Amino acid sequence: PGGLCSSTLEKLKGFTCIAEPSVKHSDGQRQEKETATDDASSKICEQGSSMWPPLDVTDQHSIKRRLQRTEEELEDEKEEDVKGKQNSGPVAPKQVPNIAELSPPSDSGVPSRRSKSIYTPLEQQVIQLKQQHRDVLLAVECGYKYRFFGEDAEIAAKELNIICHLDHNFMTCSIPTHRLFVHVRRLVSHGHKVGVVKQTETSAIKASGANRNNLFTRQLSALYTKSTLVGEDVNPVCRLGDVEEGGSGDVVLDPPDSFLLCISENWDKLKKQLTVGLVAVQPSTGDVLLDCFPDGQSRSELEGRVLKINPVEILVPSDLSEQTHRLLQSITNASTQADDRVRVEKRDSAQFEFASAMSTVTEFYCNTQEKDSRSLSSVASFESPVICCLGPLIRYLQEFSLERVLMSESSFRRLSCELDGMILSAATLRNLEILNNQTDGGVRGSLLWVLDHTRTPFGRRLIRKWVSQPLTDPQSISQRQDAVQEILESDSLTLISIRSLMSHLPDLERGICSIYHKKSSTQEFYLISCSLSRLGLELQALLPAIQSQINSALLRGLLLDTPDLLAPAHSFLKVLNEKAAKSGNKTELFSDLSGFPVLQERTEQIQTVLNEIQDHRKEIRMKLKAPALDYTTVSGQEFLIEVKNSLSSTVPPDWVKISCTKAVSRYHSPFLVERYKKLLQLREQLLLDCQREWTNFLEQFGEHYHTMKRAISHLATMDCLFSLAEVAKQGDYCRPEVCQSQPQIIIREGRHPAIDLLMGEHNQYVANHTELQGDGRRTMIITGPNMGGKSSYIRQVALICIMAQMGSYVPASEAQLGVLDGCVPVGWVELG
Repeated sequence: PGGLCSSTLEKLKGFTCIAEPSVKHSDGQRQEKETATDDASSKICEQGSSMWPPLDVTDQHSIKRRLQRTEEELEDEKEEDVKGKQNSGPVAPKQVPNIAELSPPSDSGVPSRRSKSIYTPLEQQVIQLKQQHRDVLLAVECGYKYRFFGEDAEIAAKELNIICHLDHNFMTCSIPTHRLFVHVRRLVSHGHKVGVVKQTETSAIKASGANRNNLFTRQLSALYTKSTLVGEDVNPVCRLGDVEEGGSGDVVLDPPDSFLLCISENWDKLKKQLTVGLVAVQPSTGDVLLDCFPDGQSRSELEGRVLKINPVEILVPSDLSEQTHRLLQSITNASTQADDRVRVEKRDSAQFEFASAMSTVTEFYCNTQEKDSRSLSSVASFESPVICCLGPLIRYLQEFSLERVLMSESSFRRLSCELDGMILSAATLRNLEILNNQTDGGVRGSLLWVLDHTRTPFGRRLIRKWVSQPLTDPQSISQRQDAVQEILESDSLTLISIRSLMSHLPDLERGICSIYHKKSSTQEFYLISCSLSRLGLELQALLPAIQSQINSALLRGLLLDTPDLLAPAHSFLKVLNEKAAKSGNKTELFSDLSGFPVLQERTEQIQTVLNEIQDHRKEIRMKLKAPALDYTTVSGQEFLIEVKNSLSSTVPPDWVKISCTKAVSRYHSPFLVERYKKLLQLREQLLLDCQREWTNFLEQFGEHYHTMKRAISHLATMDCLFSLAEVAKQGDYCRPEVCQSQPQIIIREGRHPAIDLLMGEHNQYVANHTELQGDGRRTMIITGPNMGGKSSYIRQVALICIMAQMGSYVPASEAQLGVLDGCVPVGWVELG
């Protein structure tokens, strides 16, 4: 009973994949398995392929359960099929339970909602994980692949364009382990929060433990969203060469900026004034921005700051005001592409209350022990709306183990400060097309597109900051202009060499931040430390030439300071074994184990066991009378004793047969069984030890994080200065005279920078003059027909002023400008 008759098998072969049993049976066993009842056979034949999902007939337990179904169950399924066929639309698939809505399974494994089915141990494990992480798509490690279950599987299958099918009680789909970073990035780019669940036990150690017969334990090892793509599983920097060669064209790369923005609102009933606080953090680079400002019904101040920050994810309270909600909705829906939209995460409004937020902030900074960490007193000096953002942000980042970026004193920067730069409103950024064009929201045609000729990712991020917040200090403007002029006019080979160093660099800023979070892979660490060390050595070699040939104070300061800041990278690189680091082999990662006593001891234990196994060959050769016999390795099984089947009588009876072919059989002696088991345990223990030592190694590198970050900031500034020089050279620009004491806008033969570039090299753009002075002409009336260029001319004047205060050359033959702050020149009287 419980088997299948031959007629049933023939009919099953019409709709399912039949696998021949690999185990041979005696005649009596074969006869027993062919004695299924005629009633059961007829039921199977009548139901056809719509009755069950595909089944492997070697799964005898599944067959037995299905054959033992009651008549009532079969009738219920028939009624469901009839109802489905009567619907006007396509036949609805069989309903499967939603994991998130299930109550945790009982000890018996029988759930309340599906009493007729029994959940497998893996399904019970997944249910418990899903109960803890309801809003997360869980990728569960199962051997050589990651699997999604239930609604997670349906969503993942749709987004990844892979097959989803019913397995036991839940829909499921899977991805290979080596493609995890590709698929996680795809899911995250579409706005999902993805969790990676890994096995926390290894096979050999588990086999020797008390729970060796239980399922592998699994737990959530990492979470990822658009702003938190930091980690060994998803960081493709180690595969940069593949991406450049087109081998990984399906990889979703990081955007230039990936800020997480937290917003809080505080309404003063007495003053009837809304105060908005915000804190923006980029976990992948360590940048932190904060601001506090009054705003009106239109939320124009908030809009301007959101456009400058350009976040990929926004954290807001659940009781967000309707006006702010509409603004964020318009921003998130601005892109037609799903993978370009901003992700909005709503959290309990209680976390944004001042008392709760302050409690979180106090606990966080009191437990901080880093050298460069912020003191609680300095954080407490922040405005209340900023504290109301900082508290929820700390809690959110703690879920991803990325809260460390909020500890550093040097990372915090005020977003809007009158002393630092020009204030550009949202309307100004939008209408002047400074960061994006108004046609499709892309970069092409914007001022940023004109000026960005940087060669590094960190330089690209910095030039965006320069464009969105020009300088207001004439001395700082002049320093940048001097640097750009020297790059333009100098024939020094030193500057050419420095420019070439900027080519083909990985994203060093993201790399050192990944190391700082202790989430870096060995490949990434080697690539980043090798690049930093090489830059430091080559700049060190250029120091005499820099001191004698470069006159710009800004250039000299950046180049002379950088080699010393990069010096710590050399010592960390020397410790690593290059081949092991590139292959990700942590067991052979460190070339000298004298500084790692735990690894040294474990390696010696392994070598001792290997020596014992090798010495055991003498005894084996004597027993088999085969002086030249040696161990073989087949399919990962090591130290196999291979004996011809014709000589099997010489094999001792207590030897264990591991595998065989028609010609030979392979064995382990009792001694080998015991020692090989011990060897596997030691090797797995070595992997765990190596992981701990690797984490400690990253911790040591993290002590130099702020020094390295300052060096990379110098390199980014150099990249931006070279970019401005290249723009000036290609566009035949002039150096503007910027003077704060004389409010004026005098431009000779000015051109619109973006239109001039879009029209090509045929000089089709008609240049124009502009002359406005505080003590002379103060007004110009621009008239003309529609499409005559009035708006382009007005924008041209504004863009030239912005470029001048960035320290850039401008598209004109001559320009004399005063310092502007937003739309009104400093010292000017605005007319009513």
